Amino acid sequence: MIEIEYIVKDKHGMERLRTADKKAADAYDKALEIADRLAQLLRDDQVLPELPDVDLEELTIYLARNARNIERVLKGKEPEPTPSSGEREDHPKPTIDKPAGENNSKVTDLKRAI
Repeated sequence: MIEIEYIVKDKHGMERLRTADKKAADAYDKALEIADRLAQLLRDDQVLPELPDVDLEELTIYLARNARNIERVLKGKEPEPTPSSGEREDHPKPTIDKPAGENNSKVTDLKRAI
């Protein structure tokens, strides 16, 4: 049996997501790219200049992953209701951050990075 595993790493080489779902990996990679652009915009415009980089990263990833609801709110609409389980199917949980050199041969359950 062949298993394909997708690993999404941030620009610092830290593992952010490990999954067997290519669509989820692509979506999370896109969210990380958008989050980087949002962070740069906020830094360039001196919005929340005292906000630590870790908090800014968390904020911009949240904004990128919830772009649809944020767009609805900016248009004066209510956000879409979230599923009752509290988990969004189109938003995989990231894995625990690991240095780029670490490798795990099994596809792991997704764990929230804290």
